Order: sequence, then C-alpha cells, then structure tokens
Amino acid sequence: MMCTLGMQHQLISQATFKHTLAIKPFLLLTLFSTHCSQNLHSALPILFCSALRMSHSLGLFVGLMLVVGVASTSNFDQLFQPSWAFDHFVHEGDLLKLKLDNYSGAGFASKSKYMFGKVTIQLKLVEGDSAGTVTAFYMSSEGPNHNEFDFEFLGNTTGEPYSVQTNVYVNGVGNREQRLNLWFDPTKDFHSYSIFWNQRQVVFLVDETPIRVHTNMEHKGIPYPKDQPMGVYSSIWNADNWATQGGRVKTDWSHAPFFATFKNFEINACECPVSVAAMDNSKRCSSSEGKKYWWDEPNLAELNVHQSHQLKWVRARHIFYDYCSDTARFPVTPAECVHHRHN
Repeated sequence: MMCTLGMQHQLISQATFKHTLAIKPFLLLTLFSTHCSQNLHSALPILFCSALRMSHSLGLFVGLMLVVGVASTSNFDQLFQPSWAFDHFVHEGDLLKLKLDNYSGAGFASKSKYMFGKVTIQLKLVEGDSAGTVTAFYMSSEGPNHNEFDFEFLGNTTGEPYSVQTNVYVNGVGNREQRLNLWFDPTKDFHSYSIFWNQRQVVFLVDETPIRVHTNMEHKGIPYPKDQPMGVYSSIWNADNWATQGGRVKTDWSHAPFFATFKNFEINACECPVSVAAMDNSKRCSSSEGKKYWWDEPNLAELNVHQSHQLKWVRARHIFYDYCSDTARFPVTPAECVHHRHN
C-alpha cells in the first residue's frame, strides 16, 4: 500500500520508545493520519508502509488513529538545536539541563516548524531559591506580526510557590497574560506541560488538566492564530526586574547556577516545510475531503464536560491574575474576554 504523508514522520514503537528513554534527551515526533492515499501530494515523500491500528496514549487529545511511518529513534541533536549559550547545556543520560548563571542563560529551538497538533514537554523547575529566574516553554512564529503561545514559569524565594504565566499573541499583539499557582511543587518531580492547537481552540494543559483555553471567535471579528507555522522553543534566563513579586525580589547569584531539567519531549503535529508558503501550509495541515487529521476530530473542537469542570476548578482555586479582569490596564474589556465562555 502506498501512503502519502503531508509531513515528516517517524513511528516509534512501544518497545523502541522504552529503549529511547535510556539513550538521551529526545523529542518523540510521531505524526498520525487517518487517511492513506495513493496520490502523490505536492512532491512530498511517498513510503511503502504498513498501517496498523493501535491505541496510543497521548492524554485527553488523542484517541484511536491509523499510524504510518518508519521505525526510528531520535535524539535532541536530530530535532533541536541550541539557540544560545551552547556551553550552558548539560546532558545527563536521558535528561537535558539548561543552566543559568551570572554570565548567561540558555535556550533551544526546534529545527522544524509546525501547524496544528499538540506539543508536550516534561519539566522539573529550578529548586530552592529561584527568585528572578524565568523558565519558558512556548511556540512562536516569526516576524513583527507573529503568533505565540507562552508558558513562563516565574521563580520565587525558597518556600514560596512558583507562578505560571501564560500568554497568547495574535498578529504581534499580546498583553493577554494569566497567572496561576500550581497545585503541586514543580521543583520536586517532572510534570508535563502541553499546548494543543487546532482551528477551533488553543488549550494550555498541565498534567493533561486544561488551565487555559483561547477560542476561535473570528465570527465576532476577533483575530485567531491559524495561518503561521510555529517553532517550539524553551529557555531559562534572568528577569529579576519583573519576574518575582513585581521585581521587588532580585536574583541571589550566590545560589547559582540554576538548572531547569527537561525530558521526554513530544510533538504530534503537522510539520511545515520552509519552502511552502504559510497559507499553503494552513491548507496542508487542515482536514479536507481527501485527508483527515486527528486534531480536527469533532470532539476536539471544544473541551468535553470533564475538561470544562477541570478548567472551572483551576480558575476558581489557582488563577490569581487574569488580564480580562484588570480594569486598570484595560478600561475597556478586551473583546475576546466579553465573548469567551471560559472566562
């Protein structure tokens, strides 16, 4: 059977997955299709492949799908590259540590860009006195009119909770910050942080619990990020002019170096060749009569009842700042806040 995939693809079996964990930091790039076509799709690679049904647990946003691809393992260097401060990367077995000291922080970026799907990292944050530090995990396109989805983890003094700040940029406009305290200590163990993105919603998740939803409200005249491929990024840096208690608490460099520790990156999304125009990538990565993608399944157009209850709990118990409620910054309520049913 000839299978056409509109994206790069690598299938890592369960056995290979377990083996890969013991090698070094990696991003598991497993791309799914529910349609296997005999037609050549715009000079993209055609594979002889076997298709098999399997239930692959990727949290709340992936169900039973047809998996096609090539058995392969991937390491950090194959799929990511350091963005800055190469000497502040520490590899320890299957762990990757980014170091911050009084000379520099560090950051990395995906080699490819993606449109629609889900991106997940497992992260253990800086222990002890992390005041002034920021660890970020985000997706972003390029240019002044870029789109961006941010997780920013704001350090604190010993014994005080981390704050998580999320933000959404659309066409270069941000100022959509929300902040919350987590319901666990993120410095003691690894936890998963995910961004799910399709044409209907952007969902931020912590251990598969939704903490924020940004809904497509184009029918209300509100722009939505759906036409620019995004890279995947992470970094650690000093931001003691604002990160901790509004900048009142500064970084104590006597406690440096600070380490953020990563493992088990996963991207399940549509990869976008740089040679293809953004609008064409938007079409390539969207379901149509001839192809179906898992992120366009009808049940992923909005949160289900259980997820809605989870988000309501997070908003009631853990969110302590929401730009939608900040009348000092926004005397006129932002349009998306007026219409958003999750606010």
